[in-house]
Amino acid sequence: MKYTLIGTLKVSQICLGCMGFGDASQGMHSWTLPYEDSKKIIFHALESGINFFDTAMAYQSGTSEEYLGRAIKEYGHREDVIIATKYTPKSDDSIDSRTYLTECLNNSLRRLQTDYIDLYIMHMWDYRTPIEETLEILNDFIKEGKIKEIGISNCFAYQLATANTIAKERGLQGFVSVQGHYNLIFREEEREMKRYCDEEGISMTPYSALASGRLAKHPGETSQRLEQDTFARGKYEASKDQDLEIIQRVEELASKHHVSMSEVSLSWLMSKVASPVVGATKLKHVDTAVLATELELSEDEKQYLEEPYQPHPLVGVMATNAK
Repeated sequence: MKYTLIGTLKVSQICLGCMGFGDASQGMHSWTLPYEDSKKIIFHALESGINFFDTAMAYQSGTSEEYLGRAIKEYGHREDVIIATKYTPKSDDSIDSRTYLTECLNNSLRRLQTDYIDLYIMHMWDYRTPIEETLEILNDFIKEGKIKEIGISNCFAYQLATANTIAKERGLQGFVSVQGHYNLIFREEEREMKRYCDEEGISMTPYSALASGRLAKHPGETSQRLEQDTFARGKYEASKDQDLEIIQRVEELASKHHVSMSEVSLSWLMSKVASPVVGATKLKHVDTAVLATELELSEDEKQYLEEPYQPHPLVGVMATNAK
C-alpha cells in the first residue's frame, strides 16, 4: 500500500468508504451490510494496508459510525487508524451553532467509541452559520484534542477559498481536504476545484470514485446496488448515453492490461487526487482497490479515457446548492 499526507495525517492512497455499512432498516439505503459482514470487510482492509476510513453521522442514522467504531475497537491499535467522519449542518436556527456542533461531535465520538476523530468534515456548506463562526468552533475542538484536522465536502471552490483565507487571517486551522463528486464520468471538479487544491496544497478525497459501480461493470451488467440505489440513479441516469463511450474505453484498457475495470478507473483517479473514497460491500472490492494502487496508466492511456468527456450539469447536493 502507498501512503500520502492529508495535513498532518499519514493516510493510505485508498480510503475505505463506509456508506455501505449500517442497519439497512435505518436510513436511505436498503443495500447496506449488517455488522458482522461490515466487520469482515473492515478487518480485511486493515490487513491489506488501508488505514483510512470515511463515514458520516448521516449514514444509516449513525449506524455506519457505530459499526466502524465497534470493528476498530475489536481490532485494536486505534492509533494506527485514520478515521474521518462528517457532520450535517443544522437545518434550522432553533439551536445555536456551538451547541449543535458540540452535540454532533460528541455523538459521533460516542458512536465511534473513540476519544478523537482524525479528520472531521463538514458534509456540505453550511448556509445558516457564518463560516467565521464555524471555523472558531472547529478550532476549539482541535485545541481540546477532540479532532486533529478539518475537511469539507460538497462545496464550491470559491467557498473553500473564502473559508481558508479567513482561517489564515484569524490564525485558525483551515480545511486540509475536500471531498467532492469526482470520477471518470463526472469531472466537473476539474473546472476550478482541482486547480485551486493543487495550487494550495489541499488534498482531494473524492466520493463516488467508481460512479456507484458504473465504472466497475461491463455495459449491461447489474448489481443489487445499481438496481436499488435511487440516489445514484438520480446522479447518473440522465447522462448514461454520453458516458457509455468512456465506460467502453475503461473496459478496453482493462482487457489490454488484464485487470478489472475498477483498477483502470481507480488508477486514473489516483493519478489526480490524494486518496479516493472507495466503497466496498464484498471482500473482493477491497482487493481490487488495493491492486489499483499498483497499476500505472500511461499519459496516452489517461488522455484516451478522458477524450470523450462532455460537460455535465451539477447533480445531487451540489445541484441543490447551485440554485
